[in-house]
Amino acid sequence: MEVYHRPYDPSYPVVCMDEKPYQLLEDARESLPMKPGLPRREDSEYVRHGTCSIFIFTEPLANWRHIEVSERRTKKDWAHRIRELLEVYYPNANKIILVMDNLNTHSLSALYETFPPDIALGLAKRLEIHYTPKHGSWLNIAEIELSALSLQCLDRRIGDIPTLALETSAWESDRNARNKTVVWRFFTLDARIKLKSLYPVSILSFS
Repeated sequence: MEVYHRPYDPSYPVVCMDEKPYQLLEDARESLPMKPGLPRREDSEYVRHGTCSIFIFTEPLANWRHIEVSERRTKKDWAHRIRELLEVYYPNANKIILVMDNLNTHSLSALYETFPPDIALGLAKRLEIHYTPKHGSWLNIAEIELSALSLQCLDRRIGDIPTLALETSAWESDRNARNKTVVWRFFTLDARIKLKSLYPVSILSFS
């Protein structure tokens, strides 16, 4: 991924975006606290409270990430997250280099379906989008951040959106404060070998 090897430029930050569904679960019975010689005990039964979506944005070279919890994951939800990214978190950037997968809700058309044409156009002009290839979403650094979030924060039952938002915000603040980041070690040459089937094949052959 050549885009990951661009030098750091605050006017053209490289930001990775991903999202995941999350099932809201509540304990059916109160857990028994940990005691000397006994671990915390949790009943296997739980109560479902529906699902929601977790959006994550990360700028690896700035050691920064931001999480939003949304009730849905529609085109309009994505559009509002993008507008917030551009106007709240990067108001002075000339253009955001945005890396994400090609989910059907991740398109510039979502901006025009959500906002007036002049606003949508202004937002679109400040985006340079790079889609990860089909079956290659692991090339998105935001997916790695989501894995860290799942292991470090979401490894328990959380039953409502306000609590989920509070917990993910605390994780975000701690990780940002400690300047945690992802060290990318997959280079273009590696991609040409591992993802050979995705590169065009020349119609010419020589003996």
